[in-house]
Amino acid sequence: MPGMPRATLVLTEPDVARLLDMAAAIRIVRRSTEALARGRAAMPPKVYLPLPRQSDFRAMPAYLASPPACGVKWVNVHPHNPQHGLPTVMAVIVLNDPATGYPLAVLDGRLITKLRTAAAGAVAAQVLARPDSRTVGLIGCGAQADAQLVALARVLRYRRVQVWGSTLREAQRFCRRLRPQLPGVQLRPCATVQHAVHRADVVITLTPSRRPLVKRAWLAAGVHINAIGADARGKQELEPAILREAMVVVDDREQAVHAGELNVPVSRGQFSPRRIHATLGDILLKRAAGRRSRQALTVFDSTGLAIHDVALAAEVLRRARRRGLGLRITLLAARG
Repeated sequence: MPGMPRATLVLTEPDVARLLDMAAAIRIVRRSTEALARGRAAMPPKVYLPLPRQSDFRAMPAYLASPPACGVKWVNVHPHNPQHGLPTVMAVIVLNDPATGYPLAVLDGRLITKLRTAAAGAVAAQVLARPDSRTVGLIGCGAQADAQLVALARVLRYRRVQVWGSTLREAQRFCRRLRPQLPGVQLRPCATVQHAVHRADVVITLTPSRRPLVKRAWLAAGVHINAIGADARGKQELEPAILREAMVVVDDREQAVHAGELNVPVSRGQFSPRRIHATLGDILLKRAAGRRSRQALTVFDSTGLAIHDVALAAEVLRRARRRGLGLRITLLAARG
């Protein structure tokens, strides 16, 4: 009704936690990945705002046609935040009405970022890893690591996780904390990356490293790698020889070349973008083949897609409205 004031919903991280679970995240991430491949979504590349001490902000806008959703995530990466008692990554998502631009909601984006990143890895593993994969090598056990294992458990029946952290003590603490969440799974802390990837069927890399941590010679035949940590220029976790041999799948070609695991090898002439096999969306739509044989080496270069953030935030908003959750505020004055 003209002149009637409209409310903008504010949803905190506890609100998001009550409204969104991993099963829904995986389903929505898969659906929005397919929408992007079909041309039913718009997603400009991330905009980076570099800051001192290897910190940055990123603006990530996206639009999905069905169900209609439009918004932007404003996310930071500050590696030294733990010294100040703050998370390394924090984020806010703003959702707007695609038809009018009115701000519908402001959501905490940290948990959504965690869930969508893990869900994307699970979707990739579902089509690229061997279905009978039983051993996971986890490289890095920071804030994203538990979600990665929880999501992966929904698509693969793994039985063993070999964990490497920045220190052996960190890996030990992580294993103790995760055991109740993963009943029947053996979690083993490892002192070296080589031990963590030994005979692994799936390897997940989750570090901010700027030098290769995983070497080709350490990997078993048929391994699938979810390369998650390299999400900005200069970051690198895999030896370039892995990429040259692997069937490389990306979430977004432009982001992968400029800010994903491929960015350093491409800039140094060690990998050609022409060797990218496909996007994950193309494989989901069967426009490109997934795993070709049990012996194949596959890599999913995950850079993080704004369409996932916006799609999940829109679902959180729908559920919040149904349950009457969130703080309602008026951001814009009503006009007659």
